[in-house]
Amino acid sequence: MLWGCFSVAGTERLVRIKGKMTAAMYRDILDENLVQSALDLRLGRRFIFQQDNDPKHTAKISKEWLQDNSVNVLEWPSQSPDLNPIEHLWRDLKMAVHRRFPSNLMELERCCKEE
Repeated sequence: MLWGCFSVAGTERLVRIKGKMTAAMYRDILDENLVQSALDLRLGRRFIFQQDNDPKHTAKISKEWLQDNSVNVLEWPSQSPDLNPIEHLWRDLKMAVHRRFPSNLMELERCCKEE
């Protein structure tokens, strides 16, 4: 599984998740990647963060981190993956990586980051 982020300014960090992601893991990913990615993309601190309603995203620990770090979160309708822009990006990434025929996990991760 991967966590990634992007904006109109471009793509940013891509994080490989080992095993099953928990709300605590998600909070740590946000802590280590979200604000820095926004700064790297020159979005500053005034960006709007969009995520779906996965239970890890709506868990108390995740909501508290977002609030404590003053992240403005866009409210998102339930059961609407077709509206989620990153789902389209994941599809494009999957197709691009598939054409490269990675033969192991290290190659797969490298291909994902290069695309």
